Amino acid sequence: MQFKCDFQSKYLYLKESFENIQSIFSQDNHSIHKARNELKIIELAGVKTVVKSFKVPHLINRIVYTFFRHSKAYKSYHNALRLQELGISTPQPIALIEFFSTGLLADSYFISEWFNYDFTIRTPLLEPLEDREAIFTAFAAYTYDLHQKGVWHLDYSPGNILIKRTGQGYQFSIVDINRMTFRTITPLEGCENFNKLWAFDDELEIMAREYARLSGLDEAKTIAEMKRHNDANKRVKNFKKRLKKWLKGDFSTLA
Repeated sequence: MQFKCDFQSKYLYLKESFENIQSIFSQDNHSIHKARNELKIIELAGVKTVVKSFKVPHLINRIVYTFFRHSKAYKSYHNALRLQELGISTPQPIALIEFFSTGLLADSYFISEWFNYDFTIRTPLLEPLEDREAIFTAFAAYTYDLHQKGVWHLDYSPGNILIKRTGQGYQFSIVDINRMTFRTITPLEGCENFNKLWAFDDELEIMAREYARLSGLDEAKTIAEMKRHNDANKRVKNFKKRLKKWLKGDFSTLA
């Protein structure tokens, strides 16, 4: 099986771990997320890391990722490096590893250092934290900074936004960054990036007021745009949920 690896030179001492990551990952039981892809917290030579194993693509995508497009592991690693260049927090990238079978991409991994966060943005969206309004205000400012630097996170959802309380306020850090573009973003376009939060209107209003203040947009228009995108996303997601039930023969949602 062919092996390809890209890593920062300061992690050269971990090269043996990179070469053996398949067995290391399969034997470790510290999984923190398992769905299409799986994440595990694994200590490598004294470094606490998060190893993300990407599902082996189906045959057509194996061909695509081998010859025509970069793999998700590749994009995760290089997007992380780009974010660091822009001064945007994301867990420290360590390595991307790709294995090829019969000349086509098979297993792939992205390794980063563990980021010791306190909670994700999901917590203040679901729990009555005393400082939730301050968190939402700081989050809007953080998002505006992302947009000013040309960063558009395509999966800007609650579980992918990490928050750590600091003496200066809050440190935000973004993960699951393989789906990301770098381009010019107008403030009005930026309002759409809040649509995957599943926030209530009053929560969006807090974010919108700060985003409008920083961007110079009209406050009422900013609030309306964020709500419009939020409602549209909810309609699409709810329709997909109903469709899945219908396809399984559950017609209870028709009532």
